[in-house]
Amino acid sequence: MKTIVVSGASRGIGLELCRLAQEQGLRVIALSRNIRPLEKLDLVSFSVDLSNPDSLQPYIEYLQQENQTIDYLVNNAGALQNIPFSETTWEVFQSVYQVNVFGLAELTRQSLPFMSTSGHVVSISSMGGIQGSSKFPGLAAYSSSKGAVITLTELWAEEYKETGPAFNALALGAVQTEMLEEAFPDYKAPTTAAQMAAYILNFTCQGHQFYNGKVLPVANSSP
Repeated sequence: MKTIVVSGASRGIGLELCRLAQEQGLRVIALSRNIRPLEKLDLVSFSVDLSNPDSLQPYIEYLQQENQTIDYLVNNAGALQNIPFSETTWEVFQSVYQVNVFGLAELTRQSLPFMSTSGHVVSISSMGGIQGSSKFPGLAAYSSSKGAVITLTELWAEEYKETGPAFNALALGAVQTEMLEEAFPDYKAPTTAAQMAAYILNFTCQGHQFYNGKVLPVANSSP
């Protein structure tokens, strides 16, 4: 049985991803600050706040005690704030980067000793993080942090290209999730969380046969 670890698993794409992975017979380890929505699913879950690296300890101890190998890691957790740049304080940048960049990097670093050499780390970025793509006011902290995720992915792939695992990033367009609704209450995205979760799971399980160190745009709009 293959094992997948999903961060940001309590709602939106993460929750749908856990449900779908479970239906397809994967062993699911779910990480989220709020694990209550996961209690109805037959999976292993840990309350993890990616802005606090100490909160990863129970998850790591579990991997050690169970001698658990990870086949797939999906860095799905993210923080999004829609704030005009003139009002985007140091604390706002810090809170977004702590989750989207520092927390993502630390989760990946601590998970790597348990990763299969033929495994796959998929980090969820955003179209806003791609140079030359359409940009939106109010997302200076969020989109720049997602650009950092893309660069991290390229660096990891280079560093581990001889040993594995593979690393890729998916740059998502707008998806109708709770996080999007909170940041843009009047906007309706063309893609549902369940639809995107199905794509992400398929790519996570198959994409590393064809890609390593790449960022793939996943959006039905351009540029």
